[in-house]
Amino acid sequence: MSLHDDAVLVLKSYEDQHELRQTYLDHLAERPDGMWKDCTAGHITASALVVDPQRERVLLTLHRKLRMWLQMGGHCEQSDSTLAGAALREAVEESGIASLRLLQSGPVRLDRHHTPCAWHLDVQYAAIAPPGALEAISDESLDLRWFAYDEVADVADDSVVRLLAATRARI
Repeated sequence: MSLHDDAVLVLKSYEDQHELRQTYLDHLAERPDGMWKDCTAGHITASALVVDPQRERVLLTLHRKLRMWLQMGGHCEQSDSTLAGAALREAVEESGIASLRLLQSGPVRLDRHHTPCAWHLDVQYAAIAPPGALEAISDESLDLRWFAYDEVADVADDSVVRLLAATRARI
C-alpha cells in the first residue's frame, strides 16, 4: 500500500473534525502528489507532540525557519509507508529520543496552516517519552525544551495548545 493510500484510510477512520477531514480527503482525491512537498497547492504533513505524562510536560522545538515553539513534525518522505510512521520518524529525528512510542495508532488532531512552502495539512499524533528520556537538538531546531502543561499556552500558538488538550484527554 502506498503512503497516499494509507493517508486516505487513516483520514477515513478519523472520527473528529469532519469538515477539515473532508478537506484533506478532497485534497488527496484531486492530487496524486498531495503527500509530497513538491505539491505547491499544499501537502499532507505528519507531526507528533512528545509528552512525558509522568512529569506532566511536553517537549517542543524552536523551529529554525519559523522561529516558533512547535511539536516535532514535517514533510513525508518517499521511504515512509504510513502516516503514523512518518510522525514517529519526525519525532525521533527532531527530539533525539529513539525510544518514543505513539500514544495511539491514529491521529489526535488535524491542523491546516500556511507555511512559507505551501499549505500544510498536518496529521497530528502524540508520542510518549520514556522515563528519563534525554533529548538532543537536531539541525532543524534552534532549541529543544520541556514545558509543563500549564506553560504551553504562554510559549506556543493555539494549534499546539489544542493538540496538547486533545492529547491530555487521551492519556
